[in-house]
Amino acid sequence: MGLTKSEIFSEEQNQLAQLLKAMAHPARIAILQELMKSNTCICGDLVNELGLAQATISQHLKELKNAGLIQGTIEGVSVCYCINPETWKMLEKETSNFFANFQPAKNCC
Repeated sequence: MGLTKSEIFSEEQNQLAQLLKAMAHPARIAILQELMKSNTCICGDLVNELGLAQATISQHLKELKNAGLIQGTIEGVSVCYCINPETWKMLEKETSNFFANFQPAKNCC
């Protein structure tokens, strides 16, 4: 497997790719949707809502947190997670710009 030559891409391209890669799993999409719906969540609630094992949820939460898409605070033995609003706003802006740059050609395959 070849290495990605990330240094040849812009900071914005690398950042967008990292965020989208972190989201590129159906369980992570479901977690993000639950966090958006409840506007805050404790990990145990996600286990009940999604029907996945605690260890599986924890691994996906770790990936989302490492990418900066979510943030968490420790409350006793529980960790409360929510969407990271700064990263979310930046992701919204960058994906909007990305999709807005497409201009369909009239005569294309």
